[in-house]
Amino acid sequence: MHYVYVLERNIKEWYIGYTNDVVRRLSEHSREGRCKLMYYEAYLSSKQARDRERRLKYYGSAWRALKQRIIA
Repeated sequence: MHYVYVLERNIKEWYIGYTNDVVRRLSEHSREGRCKLMYYEAYLSSKQARDRERRLKYYGSAWRALKQRIIA
């Protein structure tokens, strides 16, 4: 499985990433400072996950819609 995840780092700083091991990536991010897993999506192929990550990072409307779902 491949994952797109959203972390809240420090105070209201958001991070969007892609990985095939969420637990490992969360522990790696935790070494850099306090972070909290806010959301993740699972995909069967790495291409689908990378495409979704790219949409969230580079298209503001996709990120705004997801952020509203996370916060609500």
